Amino acid sequence: MSQLKRLSASLENGAKPRRFIFVLLDNFTLLSFASALDCLRLANRHTDTPLYEWHLIGEGGETAKCSTDTEFSLQSDLIDLHRDDTVILCGGLDILNVTSKRLLNWLRREARKGVRIGGLCTAAYPMAKAGLLDGKRATIHWENQDSFSEEFPEVELSKSVFVIDGNRMTTAGGTSSIDMFLQIIANDHGEELANWVADQQIYSSIRTDQDTQRLSVPTRIGVRHPKLSQVIQMMEANIEEPISPSILAKDVGMSTRQLERLFRRYLNRSPKRYYMELRLQKARNLLMQTDMSVINVALACGFASPSHFSKCYRAHYDTTPYRERGTQAARLSI
Repeated sequence: MSQLKRLSASLENGAKPRRFIFVLLDNFTLLSFASALDCLRLANRHTDTPLYEWHLIGEGGETAKCSTDTEFSLQSDLIDLHRDDTVILCGGLDILNVTSKRLLNWLRREARKGVRIGGLCTAAYPMAKAGLLDGKRATIHWENQDSFSEEFPEVELSKSVFVIDGNRMTTAGGTSSIDMFLQIIANDHGEELANWVADQQIYSSIRTDQDTQRLSVPTRIGVRHPKLSQVIQMMEANIEEPISPSILAKDVGMSTRQLERLFRRYLNRSPKRYYMELRLQKARNLLMQTDMSVINVALACGFASPSHFSKCYRAHYDTTPYRERGTQAARLSI
């Protein structure tokens, strides 16, 4: 008997649909939410009896605005749930400011019941803030990984497109919701149904939790040179304690002069300049996404003194770290 025939038989015997509670946080990413919901919709379409049902809730219980500035009507406020419900937090922009004390208290209360809780895009942040990811593996959008790892060292952060660790689930955002929900459907009702849903979505390359979310270094920089890629990977992995160009060159079997020529040829800048830009990019992420002091941001990005950090930051971004943070605060208060 095929998986789908066994599924039909179980439904005829009165199996209840699994209920998903989508918590829409203001400025949630539409693509992540829609990708997840469409997987459930398509799974239901393939059977006469629904496999899944869903409810849209959020603080206030009225509306939530997504990343495209479109408002969604909510069915209720943050309500009491059943133990067999699955909560899916939908995050996006400005996740720090939409993570309220009320939301955190609600998450902790529902987690104590044993409710399964997941987060899409940046929603791993409120999960971690509520203590739900302590000692667990999780992922978050690559743009938020630096700030997340600084604030939550007790979480084992992964660069995978999604992570399922027990009754906690997280995705990196975008289409990674499809990958995780196809895995959920496969776990619930078999791979045959999950593959049918993927075919309906014209989704031909299903990723697993072993796939990383970012493009490879050669694809990102548009250069396919193995030694250059290797050096950049070492730079990205050693931001807090930068490695000198001479050691980087030695590690890939080159002279410092050869490494200089390689960077000039393919990236039109020196290794030192490229490394500095990586460090400043991380610094800007930390300034914009965390409450870390400027001094701690400087140290986290390999700068020995705040004055040197400020000088380099201003030369690259044409503003100081302090003004950058002030501008961000003013933007969020509008």
